[in-house]
Formats: sequence, C-alpha cells, structure tokens
Amino acid sequence: MQENKLEPSLERAISAQGPVLAPEAHQLGAAIESLLFVSGRPLERAELRKLLGVGNEQLEPGIRALESTLQNGQRGIRLQRLGEQVQLVTAPENAHYVAALLGLPMSAKLTNAALETLAVIAYRQPMTRSQIEAVRGVNSDRALASLLQHGLVAEVGRAQTVGRPALFATTAEFLQQFGLTSLEELPHIDLATQQMRTVPTETAEQSMLNGESGQPGHNSAASQPNLPTFQVPQGTD
Repeated sequence: MQENKLEPSLERAISAQGPVLAPEAHQLGAAIESLLFVSGRPLERAELRKLLGVGNEQLEPGIRALESTLQNGQRGIRLQRLGEQVQLVTAPENAHYVAALLGLPMSAKLTNAALETLAVIAYRQPMTRSQIEAVRGVNSDRALASLLQHGLVAEVGRAQTVGRPALFATTAEFLQQFGLTSLEELPHIDLATQQMRTVPTETAEQSMLNGESGQPGHNSAASQPNLPTFQVPQGTD
C-alpha cells in the first residue's frame, strides 16, 4: 500500500511547530482553506461544521492547522478570526502591494480622540456610547462617528438596559488595518488597574499603536512599517 505523503509546505509547517497537530488536522485545514477561498466571504464556524460534517472538537484543530500552515509557510494570505467567523485575508506585510493594485490610500487620518476611543473599544468591547464616555471622561460623539465612517467600529447589538442603547465593537477591517489576525493578538493590558481608567491614551492607545507590551511578539501596525498606518493630526475631535 502506498503511503500518503503531505505536501512539502505542510511538512515544513508541521516541523516548525512540532508534533502538536495530527496530519488529519492539516487535511481538514486544507478543506477549510478551499471553502473560504471559494466563498469569498467570512464563514461561520457553524457553516464549516455543517459543510465538513465534523464537530467543534475536530474543527478547531483544523482551523489551527490552516493558521499554522499559512503563517509558517510564508504565504501571501492569513486566516483571520472574529468571533464565530473565520476568513482569508492578505498578509499584512504585503498591504502596500494590494493597495497599489486596488488604488487604495496607504493611510487615513484619525484624531487623537478617535484613536483613544478606538483603543477603549478594542479592549472593552462591546460597549455603549455612555460606557465609552465614562472611561474617556469626555463626549465621544465625533470620535465614534469617525470610527464608524472608517469601518473600524460597527454597531453589533443592543444592551439589555433601559433605553436599549447601541453596543459598539471593532470590525474585521480594524484587525486588517492593524495587522492582527484576532483580538487575542492585541498587546496585553491590565484592565483592572486604575491607570487604564484615568489615562487610556498612555495605556491602551499607546500600547496598541506602538507595540509596547509585556508580551513580546505581538503585532501592531506601528511595529510593521509596511502596513497601512493611521496618521494622527494635532487636535482633539
């Protein structure tokens, strides 16, 4: 009987990460890659489980195998996770090539207030407008409107409180702009400290944008010069 052999790229990926994932997981990862490529849109985990005929205990290793293959194989695409959704996105280090092809600008202007608001939402999402303003201590209407306009933040539901205010969270566009594949890659911030409440710019914003973190190896747009970056003009809202 002829022994089944993995593709060289898969063998390199397995060797690089050690004997953690079985070959079956990589085969399932390849199937997930095909589905995501053909769909051209994010797919829910539930959709993948139904299409592949597997349970979550099998799906998760397959997703991690695909993630590892794309990352360690120095491929031009990455697997991005956002909640229950997964999708294929271009590698952040190739952003300037993609922008040139599509005729997109490499930078967008956000005020300091918008960047501060974005940092607060990124670390505490989902949040209502009043919760954002409680952390920042100032009105955040214009800053939030700017983030919504740039597609970095979106309304994701309603809070179960009086008046049912809108809840806001970061989007897949936010992850792409900052070179992240999931929210878990955000630099670590201790949200229990008083410093986060009183000086969000010096903690969340600066850590997220400048890559200052107690955990080395986290990615951010500021630490990767080839990524699209946001220019911060002087001023407030």
